[in-house]
Amino acid sequence: MDIPALSTMMAMERVTTNVSFALMSKVLDTAASTSEAMIEMMDAAAAIPGLGENIDIVV
Repeated sequence: MDIPALSTMMAMERVTTNVSFALMSKVLDTAASTSEAMIEMMDAAAAIPGLGENIDIVV
């Protein structure tokens, strides 16, 4: 394999790796914000004390 072709191939692999890292960073940011929103939603749902402790059953 000649040097220019090898250089081009290595540059393309470097770009691909950089794009993969950037995409993974965005995915991690999205997952972090989604999990924060989910935690807030769960905390808001747990704000009613005693909810679900009693069940009325009519036979």
